[in-house]
Amino acid sequence: MKLLFDQGTPVPLRRFLHPHTADTAAELGWSAIENGELISAAEAAGYDALITTDQNLKYQQNLTTRNIAIIVLKKSSWPRIQKVVDFVTSEIESVKPKEYKEIEIA
Repeated sequence: MKLLFDQGTPVPLRRFLHPHTADTAAELGWSAIENGELISAAEAAGYDALITTDQNLKYQQNLTTRNIAIIVLKKSSWPRIQKVVDFVTSEIESVKPKEYKEIEIA
């Protein structure tokens, strides 16, 4: 699976997503792109899922027309995510195209 990390998604998470590939918006020079344009760019570039911490995305964008899966991490703190990394990675790996999924992190 080809994954795109939005701003705020902890980069160390990608070490746990092997064999999937994970790029960051910053690495691609997409840091200044707004959410709607970022989703379109990700779809055009062949990404399967966008991983973000933006909990307002579903209110700001019409996601029903999107082919990319959207995964929202409800916390952005790497120490918190690291404690439940197996759960987070299994949730990411089970996502389907066009699916919107929020991952609750204690």
